[in-house]
Amino acid sequence: MDWLYILMPIAGVKIFWPGLIILGVGVGIIGGFFGMGGAWMVTPGLNILGFPMAFAIGTDIAHMAGKSLISTLRHGKFGNVDYKLGLIMLVGTVVGFEVGAQMIMWLERLGSVEVVVRWIYIALLTFIAWTVFHDVGKRRAKERAAAAKGEVLAAGATGVEWHKTLHKIKIPPMVTLHAAGITCSAWLPIIVSFLTGWLAGILGIGGGLIRMPALIYLVGCPTHVAVGTDLFEVAISGLYGAATYTYKGRTELVAALIMLVGAAIGAQVGAVATKYIKGYGIRIAFGLAVIGCAVSILLKLVQPWLPAYKTLLNNASTVLVLSLVSLMSLYIFVRMVQGAKKELAMKKQK
Repeated sequence: MDWLYILMPIAGVKIFWPGLIILGVGVGIIGGFFGMGGAWMVTPGLNILGFPMAFAIGTDIAHMAGKSLISTLRHGKFGNVDYKLGLIMLVGTVVGFEVGAQMIMWLERLGSVEVVVRWIYIALLTFIAWTVFHDVGKRRAKERAAAAKGEVLAAGATGVEWHKTLHKIKIPPMVTLHAAGITCSAWLPIIVSFLTGWLAGILGIGGGLIRMPALIYLVGCPTHVAVGTDLFEVAISGLYGAATYTYKGRTELVAALIMLVGAAIGAQVGAVATKYIKGYGIRIAFGLAVIGCAVSILLKLVQPWLPAYKTLLNNASTVLVLSLVSLMSLYIFVRMVQGAKKELAMKKQK
């Protein structure tokens, strides 16, 4: 079975190459559908496949940069990018990213990077899963309240509305963001971008996993503008991050190119699927996938305490993360095909 493994020349490790293709295609589908890079699965996925954590982060960022740049140009044509907001956030993003990257180099010298990054991932994924299900729960409560009054809740309504409280903070300078349709203190997007940029530099994510929800729940952007602006930020931070990690010798370009080819194909499926899959239910599937990803990382973390089960736990972790990507991608693809068939059937009836 040696033919299933390929040597990564820079990292110096042998990697299960079909796993790279699964990650690339799967994350392309998921990213195209959710409007985020899916790097929250790629970095732990690469680490689980055998990359040292620093290389997993650098490689993920390099693969993500090219994909996000193309997506940004596409969203820009539809007016989904608030470039003013993106440029304001650029300051915090770049500064936060470099702080995060320097922390990774420091942790690598201490020999603690694997454990620290995994625990940060666990905390972040747990918080995101809670936010998703808290949002779903509050929205359902609003739906019940509206139904009791004989009304129908607006399609774009969300359960969590933290941005309304944050907009009451009037620290100058104040900015009006026309594409997003909001007015707020400039410090709000700067602080949000610094924190998301810092996490992006540490975890190897474009920030989409946290920045897109942050733009919706904290800054108050409409969903479509949050997606487009987030991709603009991901492209900028990704290009910068790819350069800084490559300069530090922590980017495996062979793996990044393999995943980028798969992601380019998968992204087309994900983008088309948004035409046919609607509703809040997909957020529940997303939340469950986040929980599953956190469990796969936990299986890696407990290995030092259960040395007798190291091989079993390692294999279970690999199977779980690849299964998550595959099942979510398959779900989106099947729903897209069902929607396309239904649309064709309706056209024939006409």
